[in-house]
Amino acid sequence: MSDLREEISRRRTFAIISHPDAGKTTLTEKFLLYGGAIQSAGSVRGKQGDKHAVSDWMELEKQRGISVTSSVMQFEYEGYCINILDTPGHQDFSEDTYRTLMAADSAVMVIDAAKGIEAQTRKLFRVCAMRHIPIFTFINKLDREAKDPFDLMDELESEFGIGTYPMNWPISCGQTFKGVYERDKKCILTFDNFHGGRERLRAIECDIAQTEKLDSLIGSHLREILAEQIELLDGACFDFDLEKVRCGKLSPVFFGSALNNFGIETFLEHFLKMTTPPLGRETEDGEVSPFDENFSAFVFKIQANMNKAHRDRIAFMRICSGKFEKGCEYLHVNQGKMIRLSQPQQMMAQEREVIDEAYAGDIIGVFDPGIFSIGDTVCQPPLKVRFRGIPTFAPEHFAVIEQIDSMKRKQFAKGMEQIAQEGAIQIFFLPDSGMERVIVGVVGLLQFDVLRFRMQSEYGVEYSRMDMPHDQIRYIEKSSVELSDLKLSGDTRRVRDIKGNDLLIFPGVWAVNWALENNEGLELSEFNKW
Repeated sequence: MSDLREEISRRRTFAIISHPDAGKTTLTEKFLLYGGAIQSAGSVRGKQGDKHAVSDWMELEKQRGISVTSSVMQFEYEGYCINILDTPGHQDFSEDTYRTLMAADSAVMVIDAAKGIEAQTRKLFRVCAMRHIPIFTFINKLDREAKDPFDLMDELESEFGIGTYPMNWPISCGQTFKGVYERDKKCILTFDNFHGGRERLRAIECDIAQTEKLDSLIGSHLREILAEQIELLDGACFDFDLEKVRCGKLSPVFFGSALNNFGIETFLEHFLKMTTPPLGRETEDGEVSPFDENFSAFVFKIQANMNKAHRDRIAFMRICSGKFEKGCEYLHVNQGKMIRLSQPQQMMAQEREVIDEAYAGDIIGVFDPGIFSIGDTVCQPPLKVRFRGIPTFAPEHFAVIEQIDSMKRKQFAKGMEQIAQEGAIQIFFLPDSGMERVIVGVVGLLQFDVLRFRMQSEYGVEYSRMDMPHDQIRYIEKSSVELSDLKLSGDTRRVRDIKGNDLLIFPGVWAVNWALENNEGLELSEFNKW
C-alpha cells in the first residue's frame, strides 16, 4: 500500500486550455523539453527545418497550424510523473475540450498578453469553475507589445470572479521587455532572446535592492517603474492562500514568453508544488478515493486511426483509483462482463509505448474493438461503480451527407459510425432511411472540414453535403401520442441517433416552442448523457 500511495502522490494530471493562437501548444512543447521528452522544440507553424508540434499529430492540424483534437502526453520531471492533456483551442472543438477537462485535476490557462481574455477562454473557464478545478494562469508573449499587467489582473478578476496572485511581474514588454521580478525570491530574472527558444535560458538573478546592478541590467527608468509597481502590488493584491488555489478560488498568475523559453521552468516548478495529486472522483454512489486499492477508470475519449500503420481504435481512460496491471481482467460495468484491456499504452501524442502498469492519475489508451463508449466505467471487483456521465454538447449546425460511390457503402458506414462514436460529430437517421444518407450534426462548422478530411484520408470515401437551416435539437423524453402523429412545423425533422434515441431537429427556437404548445404531453430535453 505504501508503494501505491507513493506512486499516486507523485502524479500530476492537468489540461492546458486557451483561445486559439495564445501559445498553448508552444507552452506544452517547452514542458516536454524540460522533462527530456523531446530534444528540441518545434514550430507549430512549421518553419523550414523545424519539427511540427509533437502534440498536433493529425495531418490536418499540421497543415492548418491548429489543434483540432486533444493529445495526451506523459513525462517525468524532478520526481513527478506528469500527464499533460493538450486540448483544442478553437471553439468548434469545445466539446472535445470539455470531455478532456473531465479527466484533469487542474488546468493551465494560457492568455495572450496583447489580447487578454477572449471568447473561448471565457467559455473554458466556466467549465473549470463548474468542477472547481484549480486554475493556473500563464500570460504569454511578453516579448511582444502587451496590455498593462494591472489591467490584465483586473480583467481576470472581473471576468471570472476569482482572485489572482501574480507569482512574478513583468519588466516592460515588447522590444523593451527585460524580464520578470520573482516575488517569492525578491529578485529579477532577466530576459535574453539570443537563444531564440531553442534551449534553456540562463537566468541572471539580481535582488531588487541592488540598485546599481539593476540599473546596469534594465536601466534606471525601468527600475524606478518596477519599484513603484511592486510596492503597489504588495499593498493591493490578494494574499496567497494555497487552499483557495486548490479549490479554484485563487489563480496564481505567471508572466513569460513560451516561444523564447522565458519563465517556463519557473512556472513548471511552482505549479507542480501548488497543484494537487490525483483527486477523488464522484460516482452515482459517492466518491472513490484515488488511493483505493481497487482499480477503476472511465473512458473520456475514443480516437480511431491515430496511426495509419495501425488502423485501430484507442479508448482513452483516466485511471481514478488503484493500480492498473497488464493481463488482469476487469469489469466493464456498462456491459456487465469481465474483459481484458488489450494493448495498454501510454502516449506521446501519436507515439505509443506498451506498459505493464499504471496508477491513479495516469491516462492510458487501450485497444477498442467497438465495446467502449464515452463515459463507460471499468473497475476491479469487488469495486463496482459508475462515474457520473459526461453530457454531450447539442449540435448547432446540421447537414445531409450522402455517399457518392455506391461501391463504398461499407467504408462510408464504418467511417461515419466510428467518427461518431468518438464524439467528434453526431449522426442521425431519418425514418425509413438507410446508412447511405445521414444527417450530421456538429458544434462548430470547422468540424465539417475535419470530417471530410478524415473520411477521404482514412476511409477513402467521398460524399456530397447539403447544409440544413436547422440550429436546434431536442431529445424526446416523453410523448402522449405516436411520434408519427406529432404536430410539427413544416421544416422540423424527426430523426434517430445511433443509440436509438428519438430526436427532433428544429429551424429555430420558435419551432421548438410551437411543437410544445401544440402537442400536449410532449416533453423535450436539450441534453443527453453518454
